[in-house]
Amino acid sequence: MKEPISDQIVTAAGALFYGEGIRAVGIDRIIEEANVAKATLYRHFPSKDHLVAAYLQDRHERVIRSLHEALEAQSDPRNQIKLIFERLHEKADTPEFRGCAFALAVAEHGDSDRIVSVARTHKKMVGDIFRDIMSKANVEGKQAGAHLCLLYEGALATVAVGRDPQAVLVARDCALAVFDAATLSAKSPR
Repeated sequence: MKEPISDQIVTAAGALFYGEGIRAVGIDRIIEEANVAKATLYRHFPSKDHLVAAYLQDRHERVIRSLHEALEAQSDPRNQIKLIFERLHEKADTPEFRGCAFALAVAEHGDSDRIVSVARTHKKMVGDIFRDIMSKANVEGKQAGAHLCLLYEGALATVAVGRDPQAVLVARDCALAVFDAATLSAKSPR
């Protein structure tokens, strides 16, 4: 079955946006890569802003799906955290990895409410996943989940700047230490 035209456009634009930057990629280049007419692109996406938001929404869905797959692959909360960071390390250890697509987009288009909204929704959902893991481990409050989320986000930023995927494994070890400390504290009598 052939991919819908809108998906074809988002796929082509997404690869270009992530690989080269949003501002660096013009509409004509996207039209060429997607192999569509300009009128077709604008029929599906009235502006570049709409197209960038669609690209981010697509990436959001893929990242969240990947995180949920990690949760389903492991039932133990500690192992879920470990697997999330190890899968991030696998992605970070590729030549095309540039860091967080949402942070990159906001850095380039922070004045776009549409783009910022998708990025904030994504970041909130990632944070919710870490908070849910801690909740399953019987850790009350949101602090430990927020710490895990910051380690995840920090790993993305560190690899983007330093180009060293080992930073993700350092973040993983820190995340596991946070988990261990939080679960130990939760079990201690008060």
